[in-house]
Amino acid sequence: MAVAADGAAEERVRNSLKVLLPGLVPDSVNDTPVENLYEVTFGTRLVYVTGDGRFLIQGKIIDLETRTELTEERLSKLKNAAMASLSEDTMIIYSPDEPKHTVTVFTDIDCGYCRKLHSEMDQYKEQGIRIRYLFYPRSGLDTPSYHKAVSVWCADDRHKAMDEAKAGRDVESRSCDNPVAEHYALGQSFSIQGTPALILDDGEVVPGYVPPVKLREALDRKGGSGS
Repeated sequence: MAVAADGAAEERVRNSLKVLLPGLVPDSVNDTPVENLYEVTFGTRLVYVTGDGRFLIQGKIIDLETRTELTEERLSKLKNAAMASLSEDTMIIYSPDEPKHTVTVFTDIDCGYCRKLHSEMDQYKEQGIRIRYLFYPRSGLDTPSYHKAVSVWCADDRHKAMDEAKAGRDVESRSCDNPVAEHYALGQSFSIQGTPALILDDGEVVPGYVPPVKLREALDRKGGSGS
């Protein structure tokens, strides 16, 4: 659990960052196991700053005694918190009757491997895997892929529209209030480079397509489950 820095140290760090990164306000300033070094978080990203506010460090902290990657642990927690803040009402979900695991997938309507994953949805469900889709049009906002995602979301039957779009068929163009831009921003904060990108229960990001059986095996090894 992250422990907030004492008031004086936090103030020094924040004042220094105001000069270095104007307009970017940290979400938190926390202690680290390293003396005079503080963790600074911005959404799902973090950096380290020395107590005098002079040096900013980007990288990983590894505890050689316990062989623990402290930075990766913190990043996973930050990502989990960001995912938890999203309502499932903003997702398109495909679920078996009795899910054993939940995987969140950043998907692009036009991505070839995203379409391959979707074509095997029944197999993922047979493996007890619940898929929660978030939209991530790789070409960016206000592009054809973005508008396809919006049309899927705004369809009367979102699952049917997603199935049609993933099969390469045209979906009626529609617009409405939608979460596509929010999903895209979250994906960028996760440093998503390509799609599909799978977010596991523990916050690990797995890039690319993973076959249903192999994904179930990986999830079972982790021992996590979701419903």
